[in-house]
Amino acid sequence: MGDKLKFGSLDRRLFLKGSTVAAGGLAAPTFFMRNAYAKDFTNDPGNSSSVTLGFNVPQTGPYADEGADELRAFQLAVKHLNGEGDGGMMNTFKPSSLKGNGVLGKKVEYVTGDTQTKSDAARASAKRMIEKDGVLMVSGGSSSGVAIAVQSLCQEAGVIFMSGLTHSNDTTGKDRRRYGFRHFFNAYMSGAALGPVLEKEMGKERQAYHLTADYTWGWTQEESIKNTTEGLGWQTQATVKTPVGAGDFSQYITPVLNSGADTLILNHYGKDMVNSLTQAVQFGLRDKQVNGKNFEIIVPLFSRLMAQGAGDSIKGILGTTNWNWSLQDEASQAFVRSFGQEYGFPPSQAAHTCYVQTLLYANACEMAGTFYPPEVIRALEGFEFDGMGNGKTLYRAEDHQCFKDVLVVRGNTTPSSQFDLLQVVQQVPAKQVSYAPDFFPGELGPYEV
Repeated sequence: MGDKLKFGSLDRRLFLKGSTVAAGGLAAPTFFMRNAYAKDFTNDPGNSSSVTLGFNVPQTGPYADEGADELRAFQLAVKHLNGEGDGGMMNTFKPSSLKGNGVLGKKVEYVTGDTQTKSDAARASAKRMIEKDGVLMVSGGSSSGVAIAVQSLCQEAGVIFMSGLTHSNDTTGKDRRRYGFRHFFNAYMSGAALGPVLEKEMGKERQAYHLTADYTWGWTQEESIKNTTEGLGWQTQATVKTPVGAGDFSQYITPVLNSGADTLILNHYGKDMVNSLTQAVQFGLRDKQVNGKNFEIIVPLFSRLMAQGAGDSIKGILGTTNWNWSLQDEASQAFVRSFGQEYGFPPSQAAHTCYVQTLLYANACEMAGTFYPPEVIRALEGFEFDGMGNGKTLYRAEDHQCFKDVLVVRGNTTPSSQFDLLQVVQQVPAKQVSYAPDFFPGELGPYEV
């Protein structure tokens, strides 16, 4: 079920609902005006015995490792929704309307696509899912650039987007959309969670040098951690943008050596972070003393998959993560057990958030008693839940951002296994990383589009 078909520009008013066979055996599309009748909506399953979800993940490119784990989690979620397997977090999620018989009695099926960690490719893949495969919901992705592009497309199409791994403030900030929802935390929350730990461990007098992925996530990550560190009293020596997928970061790391900085902040993710961190360590940065201090490297956002790729380079490095398989709450352990039985290793944070998003969408349909998107959206807005591995969580109505506990983690210096790579330093309560609904400007748009 690859991402092979390309389509022309998407009309804001007309969308493919079905097809009829025209002369010559070619399928002729049947279009409809979505607001002509209140009951009509994009890809209404009607009397069909099944519904189709679209899982759009990076199967190639610098974030492919995350994408592979996302796809595993999506497949597991579908299995659980259809009443197969041990049920995973369906057993701990509350309040829940899920019954294990699909969604609203319809079996859940799915199609997949490859975002390639590129916005254009992701939009084309999502568009194919909507127009050709008839998906009711799109989810996935490990890039905020991808998430924002697909979220906008889904708003135009009237199809709900349950974003995967997207950490830019803009996703639920200036680029928020009524049809888009984010369970993952954001860059502001990483900065707010890290600040007290950085102050305690590294003090108030530091000279920081930033290397930053040159797209929406990197920009807001740099801004957030820079605001945090400067608030502590740190000075910023330089902020340097780097292309996604650069591979060799030596030309960016070399200037750090003679900059006078004593701290390198890597606003990188996926294989980019693995490469830049590994090369920084190879250049001897962690062995240096500058300004009378041991040189430090910080990775504001990382995951177990990245730690695995970085090997020994990650040991002792501070950062944040959305979730970790070592958490001992009942929900986390239920998910780890279910995922481990299925695949033979623990899930990543990317897997966790995609699994949760799938269950949250299905549950909202059950709560609403319909697949009609405006009613499903209303069921999600302001929804408070627990038993999903991050403690009590709120899907805030004003911006569709989830607020929950955030983990400050450190690369484990004495791992007990190949998966025991992140030590949880602090589980920061949601109230410490929360902000007012109008902190980031943005408009959700209409319920009916």
